[in-house]
Amino acid sequence: MIMTAAAAWLVGSQRRPKRSAGFWIFLLSNLLWIVWGWYAHAYALIILQICLAAINIRGAQKNDPAAGPDYPTA
Repeated sequence: MIMTAAAAWLVGSQRRPKRSAGFWIFLLSNLLWIVWGWYAHAYALIILQICLAAINIRGAQKNDPAAGPDYPTA
């Protein structure tokens, strides 16, 4: 839970490296929640974390400077 909160804090940063770290920490926390969900037989939690991981992967890709801006430049 602490990792998830820390990741949310970092993702809210205006600095790209901190946001990037936040997405990676989110993905690690998703994995840890999945492990816990498997142990606790909380299958809805596992499905939720898989969905959230997909959203975090999308966010990490959009945060990638190599991807360039997602708006047209003149």
